[in-house]
Amino acid sequence: MKPSRRTRRHGARDERGVALVLVLGAIAVMTVLLTEFQDENAAEVSSAFAERDALRAEYLARSAVNLSRLLIAAEPTMRQGLGIFFIGRSPPQVPIWEFADRILGAFNDGDGTAEFARLTGTDPSRGKNLGLSGGRFDVALLDEDSKLNVNLAARGDSISQIRLASELLALTAGDQYTPLFEQRDRDDQFTDRFTLCSSLIEWADPSELAFNCDPKSWATGGGAARSTKDAFYQLLKTPYRRKNAAYDSLEELHLVRGMGDDFWSTFVDPDPDNPKKRVVTVWGKTEAAVNVNTANAQTLWAVVCSYAKPQTPTCTDVAEIQKFLMAVTLVRGFTSGAPLFGNAADFIKTMKGQGMFGPLLSALGIKPIEFTAEAELAKLISTESKVFSIYADGVVPSYQRKTRVRIHAVVDFRGAPPPAFGGPGAYPSPSGSVASGALAPAPAASGAVGAFGAPGGASAVGPGGIGAAFAPNPGGTVIYFRIE
Repeated sequence: MKPSRRTRRHGARDERGVALVLVLGAIAVMTVLLTEFQDENAAEVSSAFAERDALRAEYLARSAVNLSRLLIAAEPTMRQGLGIFFIGRSPPQVPIWEFADRILGAFNDGDGTAEFARLTGTDPSRGKNLGLSGGRFDVALLDEDSKLNVNLAARGDSISQIRLASELLALTAGDQYTPLFEQRDRDDQFTDRFTLCSSLIEWADPSELAFNCDPKSWATGGGAARSTKDAFYQLLKTPYRRKNAAYDSLEELHLVRGMGDDFWSTFVDPDPDNPKKRVVTVWGKTEAAVNVNTANAQTLWAVVCSYAKPQTPTCTDVAEIQKFLMAVTLVRGFTSGAPLFGNAADFIKTMKGQGMFGPLLSALGIKPIEFTAEAELAKLISTESKVFSIYADGVVPSYQRKTRVRIHAVVDFRGAPPPAFGGPGAYPSPSGSVASGALAPAPAASGAVGAFGAPGGASAVGPGGIGAAFAPNPGGTVIYFRIE
């Protein structure tokens, strides 16, 4: 039976709009695919831009590190120019690293160049190869020799460890720190002052014998009759072994018993954004003497109190401690980083209320300090730094974001020869040719024997050969390098 005309019309009406539905579905699918493709493409482009900017920022930071090394290497030459003001004695080290960001501004962006122009009264635009475009660097330098060096314990002898223990006990002696030692630490243990001090020393001490930080035990020879180190770290939920070797980085201190975040922020690094406030270091000169011309107030207080007579108010009374810290900070602000002490004796006289600056401290309310062993205290004091930390940030601005890469480099200038600027023939390049005007190594003495036994300090394998890699670098030796 044939369908009626009405039935055929109704079926035709049901089929109308199918093409439109198919077209809309195809458009929706294409829209999704196109959106996904666009998102992937935008992500890849953004990733490529980020990688590009990160690489640029890294090399800006590397440039800042190299410029800082050159600045520090030039300090002895600048110091010689001050000899006319110190007749009869050697001029002290000039802490030019305190002003590195302004001095190196000539090589930075427009703001840095303007700051350098205000500092020197010169016009950097008249120079060549100065300034930056498309980025900048931020640099901060500090001398590690102005900190308490816990790696003094790695020397292994009782005298060095007693010196370090005296500093650590003085650093933690204030009554304001007592609540820290009355609560459980991160390992659910009670860690008193002596235990924390002993743990810091025993981690770096190569011996398997425990060190007692209690001064009463030192009378028998600095803890010579020691017991075997305990198995504290092996009994933790996640056990590990005590290192019994020198610290390689500051972060390694977190592994020591009792060194939780509260102890870290109190005794190690109070302000992570300002490395100059850091109190402790694992880098520094072998003798670990503190540079009193550049040490911060808290470090100086620890050095002074390590050999102050018992019950000295400056070392025990909270109000007197705050007064000492404020006075030192105030004096440092007045001097703008200028060195105050020529040697350890000058510093000790000042703390005793004598010498040139002793009356100034007395006028600020600091009572003269009496010491138990001035000769031993003098061994903790230095007025020259040789190991430096360079914190260099490369910054590349972009659309709605800013890429920043930080490099922390520690450079050792012990044994580094002074830089010499020469003409043709001054410095051999790796290809054997000569780079005019480059940094030249210090000339060898007549008859000296160089690397591999070559006379006159020359390398047995020719200019720019393997022997040149063993020659002292005027820019110091990098002993720690980290990119963040």
